[in-house]
Amino acid sequence: MNKIRKGDEVIVLTGRDKGKRGTVTARVDADHVLVEGVNVAKKHVKPNPMKGTTGGVVDKVMPIHQSNVAIYNATTGKADRVGVKLLDDGQKVRVFKSSGAEIKV
Repeated sequence: MNKIRKGDEVIVLTGRDKGKRGTVTARVDADHVLVEGVNVAKKHVKPNPMKGTTGGVVDKVMPIHQSNVAIYNATTGKADRVGVKLLDDGQKVRVFKSSGAEIKV
């Protein structure tokens, strides 16, 4: 079970974007996630008349390792760790380690 999923609000722990908050837009692979507004790079794009795209410099969101982000706990206003709890009906749910409250997606 992935502890950080698409749609989660996360906060960056290390790097040049430390302290920024954003929403996970996608999981690139098992270890990397795309976070909205975090780790943005400039990319030079050539024009392609066949596709109708213009050239220039565009901003592109690059993947960030999941160990460098933590899920944001809105009740405390801080980053929090994620644990997995087994319910009585056999279903697994993600919980905040600090309070034990379930993480709503």
